[in-house]
Amino acid sequence: MAAQALQQPSFLLANLKENSTTKPFLQRCQELVKVIDDYPAKELHLIFPWLVESVFGSLDGVITGWNLRFLQARSNEYNIVMEFLDPSGPMMKLVYKLQAEEYKYEIPVSFLPGPVKASIQEGVLPDCPLFHNKLQFPPSGLQTLSLALNPFEYYMFMFASSLITPKVNNAHLSHVSSSDTAYFVLVDTYLKYFLPTEGSVPPSPFPDNRGSVSPPAPRAPSVPFAGYGIHSTSLLKRHITHQPSVTADPAAQEIWRSEALLQVFVEIWLHHYSLEMYQKLQSPQVKEPFTPTEEHVLVVRLLVKHLHAFSCSLKPEQVSSSPSAHSHTSPLEEFKRVVVQRFVQQKLYVFLQHCFGHWPLDASFRAVLETWLSYIQPWRYTGEKTTSPTDPIQGVPDKWASFVQENLLMYTKLFQGFLNRVVRTDLVNVQNALMVFRVAKVFAQPNLSEMIQKGEQLFLEPEHVLHHRQHRVFLTPGHGGSFLSARQPMATDGVFRVKSHVYGLEGQDCQYKQMFGTELRGAILRLIQIIAQARQTAKRISDHSAEVAANNSFMSWFGLGFPDLNHTLNEREMDDTGECVKKTHEFLERSLDYLCQIFRLNTGQLSQLMATLGSGQDDGNSRQLPDCIQGDNGLILTDLGRMQFGGQMEALCSRPDFLGRLGRHYLASPEAAADGKQRRPETRRTAERNRRPRLSLRPLASYRVLLMLLLLYIFGALFSFGPISSTLLILTGGFLYGLFITLFGDKLRLKSH
Repeated sequence: MAAQALQQPSFLLANLKENSTTKPFLQRCQELVKVIDDYPAKELHLIFPWLVESVFGSLDGVITGWNLRFLQARSNEYNIVMEFLDPSGPMMKLVYKLQAEEYKYEIPVSFLPGPVKASIQEGVLPDCPLFHNKLQFPPSGLQTLSLALNPFEYYMFMFASSLITPKVNNAHLSHVSSSDTAYFVLVDTYLKYFLPTEGSVPPSPFPDNRGSVSPPAPRAPSVPFAGYGIHSTSLLKRHITHQPSVTADPAAQEIWRSEALLQVFVEIWLHHYSLEMYQKLQSPQVKEPFTPTEEHVLVVRLLVKHLHAFSCSLKPEQVSSSPSAHSHTSPLEEFKRVVVQRFVQQKLYVFLQHCFGHWPLDASFRAVLETWLSYIQPWRYTGEKTTSPTDPIQGVPDKWASFVQENLLMYTKLFQGFLNRVVRTDLVNVQNALMVFRVAKVFAQPNLSEMIQKGEQLFLEPEHVLHHRQHRVFLTPGHGGSFLSARQPMATDGVFRVKSHVYGLEGQDCQYKQMFGTELRGAILRLIQIIAQARQTAKRISDHSAEVAANNSFMSWFGLGFPDLNHTLNEREMDDTGECVKKTHEFLERSLDYLCQIFRLNTGQLSQLMATLGSGQDDGNSRQLPDCIQGDNGLILTDLGRMQFGGQMEALCSRPDFLGRLGRHYLASPEAAADGKQRRPETRRTAERNRRPRLSLRPLASYRVLLMLLLLYIFGALFSFGPISSTLLILTGGFLYGLFITLFGDKLRLKSH
């Protein structure tokens, strides 16, 4: 009987594998639902890793799974997949069923993010509590280590990894919009379910009597302060063989799934660059270890937006950071209070810094930009209406000053990174102009620039003012396992908070460059000049497009519209181009206004910059235009201007070879043959001027020539030649006639004499 029980799971797995290749998708899912409902956990345990890989794909990319990143709502399988993988659906029921029995599933360390893998292979316990008490030590050594995860952690790990794992057999799949794929919708669904903004996380349908979030090692009630920015790794550099087994905080039982899900998402999606690697990546010789995709960044933005909404849903009475205010709050409310700063800030900062420095200079950077702007505007996700018809732009509420201070580098350092990018892009491109406009509009929100300046002032406060605070406790995000395991008072001093933030991310020896300092102000003035120049270029393009459209419209009345030599635009494309140029001009115009508000540039300074730019452009244009004077109706060519390009014509006509003779035929004036018969000085000067090579269109004013051209067009029409074809034939005939005269003209003149 025991032998039969042992054989049955193997038979079940073999049967499911066979069905996966022979039966339709709907029928397979229906059978899986029945198996999950009918079989006990002991038998489902053996099929779980195979089933998860079948859905999300393998970590090495060989098994593609259900291709959730390419599955869209219009697909017949979409609704089946979403129902099966729903947080309350059959797959999660299987997870909870196994979770109640304490089963473990292994993940090789080689598939962990780079910094985590490097830390483990060096024998150092990683900061994130997700990896504590999970390491399995094989006899072969540290290089073949693996993590033993519980079913929920394993499921979420495989789900999160499928976003960044290159699939071997997916090259044939076309790119689809990320925001409406099954994967993107599932991320949003899981975040809303396990990190709810209202209510609490629904309990598991199966009892789970053990804590799933592994706690940290025991520590003293306080960690002595030894200096600003002491990174948490220095406090947790204990060897991986010393993994304590400690009973989890009972309060963490309520939200262990919420914490586990967030830790998995942050580690898999963001933790690809350690602070040390971030410092090395500033050097261009260092090869980047990981390159995120646009889809990856969009999912990170979704995470950021939801975490802000989750944090902003904290009840008003729990917002205070004092110990008495939250000593009796629920674990979920406590989690909301610290989730952004403690779990996300550091890794997201390094992630965005990498993207700002290495992302291509194209429109796809918009995904990175919007992720950054979402993070630095948590007030957008409070659920409150911040604008009204009468006051479209309200100031940032004062209560967000502490957030700005605790995230100062997110505003100042990344703004400088954006500035370095934008001066290297083509701002006449509407997408690039839009990105400048978006950033300028965000930073121009009333009160925000003042909050940033206040944060910089706090950071620059002299050190001697802080001696009396040296024994305060400073807690960093990596100090423990569950954040609930050490509820200690946070330092509330603004100076201490800002310095700890900056030194913790940039190091104690960092050279901070002020956003509102002299050096950056010069870069802003340069950007304003570039924007103004791009705006003028856009206006010229717009005017030229309108002129071309008007000319084509006029010529088409005669059937003589001339196509563009490079590419032909239909009327719709011409309209779209003109609309894009108009938008570019509008975006750049408003960006100038916002930048002047942010950096307090008055109209006099802006006018001076514009005048400098205008004079520089006038000088450049004057070097391109011939000599002219300003008249009532615009520029008028002078006598010098009319002959200013004559040197090249004279050089051509003075050549003794065939090209010289051809040039003299087309460019020499008929009067040049007349020798100095004129006797008055004025006539002699006129004759001298007429002898100079020039392109003359006077023959076209001859009635005889006009009549001849009319006859040629009529003759062409008789042979079904259109106006353009006839024009080309006439020009070709004229050119061939010139060649003939050049080659045989002298012989013909000799025979005539």
